[in-house]
Parts: sequence; C-alpha cells; structure tokens
Amino acid sequence: MAELTIDRVTKRFGEHAAVESLSLDVESGEFVALLGPSGCGKTTMLRMLAGFEPLSDGEIRLGERTLASRERHVLPEQRNMAMVFQSYALWPHMSVADNVGYPLKLRRLEGDVYRRRVAQALALVALESYAGSSPQELSGGQRQRVALARCLVTDPEIVLLDEPLANLDRHLRAAMERSFRDFHRRTGATLVYVTHDQSEAMALADRIAVMREGRLEQWATPETLYRRPRSTWVASFIGQGSQLKVAAGRPGQRLEESPLMRGLAAVVTERTQPVLVRPEHVTVLPDAPCLDDLRARVEGVTFRGERYELHLRLESGEALLAYHHAALAEGQAVALALREGWCLESEA
Repeated sequence: MAELTIDRVTKRFGEHAAVESLSLDVESGEFVALLGPSGCGKTTMLRMLAGFEPLSDGEIRLGERTLASRERHVLPEQRNMAMVFQSYALWPHMSVADNVGYPLKLRRLEGDVYRRRVAQALALVALESYAGSSPQELSGGQRQRVALARCLVTDPEIVLLDEPLANLDRHLRAAMERSFRDFHRRTGATLVYVTHDQSEAMALADRIAVMREGRLEQWATPETLYRRPRSTWVASFIGQGSQLKVAAGRPGQRLEESPLMRGLAAVVTERTQPVLVRPEHVTVLPDAPCLDDLRARVEGVTFRGERYELHLRLESGEALLAYHHAALAEGQAVALALREGWCLESEA
C-alpha cells in the first residue's frame, strides 16, 4: 500500500472556503482521524478523498499517482478506496452476504472467487455465521460491521469512515471502538476516520488532524494533542483543563511546579503568557495553607464515580478545574499546588 498525500488542498463553495490549504501526509497502514466541530470542513475533505467533490486547488496523491488536482479528477470507482457512511446504506432486500458481495457483482466477479472473497470479508468482521441473515435481523453494531465488510471485499488501499458511530448508543459505541481497533490490526488498511467526538478520535487514531473553520489547527498523536496542544483553541477543544495567565515561559514550553507557581503569583500586568493546567495536575493541599500557597474557593462539585470534579475560583477571578478523591463543600476555601502547565500560543 502507498502513502496518501494531501497537498495544500482547498475547496470553495462560491466565496466560502470549506477547506483552506490543508496538507497532511498519511503513512501506509496508518489510522488517522479528522476531528473538529460541525462545519469545520472534515466531511468535505473526506468527500474530496473519495472523489465525490472536485478540488478547487491543491493535490491528492496515493503513492506516485495523482487522484485529484485542478486539472485532474479520478472517478471514485477508480481510486481503490472504500467508504463507510453514517447511515450504513445496506440493501434491506438482500442478505448480509449479498450486501457484502454487491461491489464484486458490479465488477462481474462470480463463482468460487466471489464466494471466497465474501467469506474472507465477513471473517474479518466476525460475521461469518450471519451470512444468510437480512440486515433487519442485525443490531446497529452488526450492521456497521457489514458495511465495513462490504468495503473490504474489494481490497481497497484506503478505507474512509464518515461519523460511523454517530447513530449508535453509548454502550454500543464503546464496543464498536474495540471492533475498529481489532479491524485495523487484522487488516493493516489505511483508515481515515471523520468524527466530531474527541474521545473516539483519541481512543482510535494513530494521529489526529484537528480542524477549525476549514484550516488545520494541529496534526499530532493523541498524546501530543493532550499534553502539548499548540494553541489556546486546541487546548480548549481537547480534553478538560483550565487556561490561566502567568508571568513565565514561552509557547511550547512545559512549566514545572516552582516556575508555574511563581508565574501565577506575579502582578496581573506581567501575566501575559497563557498556560494550560490539566485537572490531574492540581493538588488540593490537606494541611493548613502557607502564605505562599495558591488560594481558591470551591464553586461547585461534580461526582464522576471514580473521582470528584472541583470547580474552583482563584483569588484572581480565574476558574480552575481539579480532580479530588472526596467532595468538598461549596464555598469552602482551599489551598492548592499546581504541578505543571503547558504554555500555549495566543489566538491571533
């Protein structure tokens, strides 16, 4: 399989740029996610990859082969890609096996070759015993796996997935996340997965392209996005955390406890550097506060099962989220230590 290259791709609808100069290099066999809020351009980008939308500018290449540019547009059926839609798009009058084999019939494959390819695809999604069933007899998760098998039966180089878990309930989504991970491990296919759900993207993808208003905000591993977000916007979009201003550090720098606490203690006019503090890096001090401790007041408490979330208000007026093993009373004064923070780029 070949590397997928998205090179300065732009898509305009009239005066509106749905995607603006987006560039990504996707390695062969990689699982990547396009993540962002509604309207950020991620589904438009997926449709350009599939060949359903022409480009306004830029190029899409698979290995050395140009699939799309301003001068060239390879038809969807000639790209050796397959797409899984949010709606599954299964034929209700066909059996599971016939749904899976439909792309092969379009290619005029028959007989033993046809049956072998269908059986292999069903085995990859662990649905061999449902070959003769109708889609109406299956659960939502099983229907999603039929749609995956239908993609795989043609042996595509790239599998495109457009919000594939959006129609499933929370319990089934968790089960399907495991199915997708197993599916990727077994097939080694390159997967491009569109979602607005950060927990899905973080759980599944090797790398994530975070998009905002048609532009790429950050392209990184899930761990990097969580621990080292580039901008204040990415920091607010990925995970939970609080953004404070300190008189220390520079964008892209990790502040340990001592410089972070000193930076927070500085006069307000000197506190110009935004810093992200994750709630797991906030310690509520058990003993009587010292003069140098950071002070806050509890404004709210949320029970999350394995922990409590404390919604705190610092003396500066800034909000701070912390995790704690026990509930505290609203209005209670507490002393805090912040163990680390990550310095962010300010929004332009």
